[in-house]
Amino acid sequence: MAGGRTIDRRQLLAGGAALIPAGMAQAATARAHRAPNYIVICCDDLGYGDIGPMGGTAIPTPHLDRMAREGMTLTDYYAPANVCTPSRAGLLTGRYPIRTGLSKVLLAADQKTMPLTEVTIAQALKPVYASALIGKWHLGHAGERWDPTHYGFDFFYGLPYSHDISPLKVYEFDRSGQIGEWEPDFPQLQQNFYERAERFIEQQGARPFFLKLALSSPHLPNFPAPGFENASRLAGAYGDTVIEIDAIIGRLLAKLKALGIDRDTLVIFTSDNGPWFEGSTGGMRQRKGGAGYDGGYRVPFIARWPGHVPANRRSNSIAMGIDLLPTFCAQAGLPLPPDIVIDGKDISPVLLRAGATPHGELLLFQGEDVVGIRTQDWKYVSADLYMDHFMLLEGRGYPQLYDMRQRNEDYSVASLHPDIVRVMQGRLNRAAAEFASLRTGTSPLDRQRDAPRRRNLPPIWRSD
Repeated sequence: MAGGRTIDRRQLLAGGAALIPAGMAQAATARAHRAPNYIVICCDDLGYGDIGPMGGTAIPTPHLDRMAREGMTLTDYYAPANVCTPSRAGLLTGRYPIRTGLSKVLLAADQKTMPLTEVTIAQALKPVYASALIGKWHLGHAGERWDPTHYGFDFFYGLPYSHDISPLKVYEFDRSGQIGEWEPDFPQLQQNFYERAERFIEQQGARPFFLKLALSSPHLPNFPAPGFENASRLAGAYGDTVIEIDAIIGRLLAKLKALGIDRDTLVIFTSDNGPWFEGSTGGMRQRKGGAGYDGGYRVPFIARWPGHVPANRRSNSIAMGIDLLPTFCAQAGLPLPPDIVIDGKDISPVLLRAGATPHGELLLFQGEDVVGIRTQDWKYVSADLYMDHFMLLEGRGYPQLYDMRQRNEDYSVASLHPDIVRVMQGRLNRAAAEFASLRTGTSPLDRQRDAPRRRNLPPIWRSD
């Protein structure tokens, strides 16, 4: 859609016009100029190991397995945070959540909302795209301007927050205001979300659209729809809801094909963070809310766009939810929001060519604290949760450096690579200094940083 690329396409098509029948040339031109549709399915608390494409075996997911065979699976994709609210803020704005002021989960009594000055994917894609957010919002629910239509979306049908928070209503808004509200039918909730999403897709015709289908499942408690109860032989009601999600993916892919927009639509499947009290991390360390470890941060990611995203490919290039906004803008030929710091990168080369990551590093936060740094090959974690403490690991004699080429965080290799430890500590310290001015309170780690260093450290880690 950018000027230079449009001229090149026209010249190319004109040059070959004599070889192509007029009707075929017109169809090819229309397809070449059509901006892609974007559908992001974001589950709630789905674990890395809960689905087949990420190595899960307990729960059958044939439709997601097919989606992975027909697209790209990113094995080292990170949610923007290890809990819900900040992760969703990061995905929609392309920014580390601390920049939005949303670093913790919002509950029913909270009055905070995402600032209206934040620019979402929906706003960045206007005026070319229609947009809808269907499902779970969870970026604030106070005041009269809380719903997604005040953040660029044309339509919202869904919940203000997780389905375990009370009081709870299902709301519907368009650009004119609130249309209605209803008591949730919990067993039918995910089906209702999908059916409303399908209706939105059908209503768009030839206009490109952005849809975030934010399922509120498999977040506990589990409410599998009729027909899905006891569908899972190994994973109980949690597994039933994952099987239901998989069936929804099958319906969506079939609908796109039936509408003739299958090859015009990039579909992304992911989760807002790792699993909570149930679900599989795929053997990774920690869970939802678990500091900088992968069990809370690294989540499923499958991208499917026939004819553009190569089929049956896997990539370990690191990426994060903050990358979606700049990626969609680049592919649609639209500029990034002006005068705003965007932390994400355009990962089109990763998705379209299985290329290298554009990131030198990804930052991992626990609330407002930078607690982890991930590069392509290395991971450094500076603090963890232990009993009822948020504990600084630095200065205790056991720095946590992991070689991510070994695919786990079971053993620190800091003693083998003290030079890498120093580099990663420097990266983390620079990041902490960069974001210090955005903090809204003191860090629980500050007192630990200021405490005298212990004298029984191994010599390699002493600084005195």
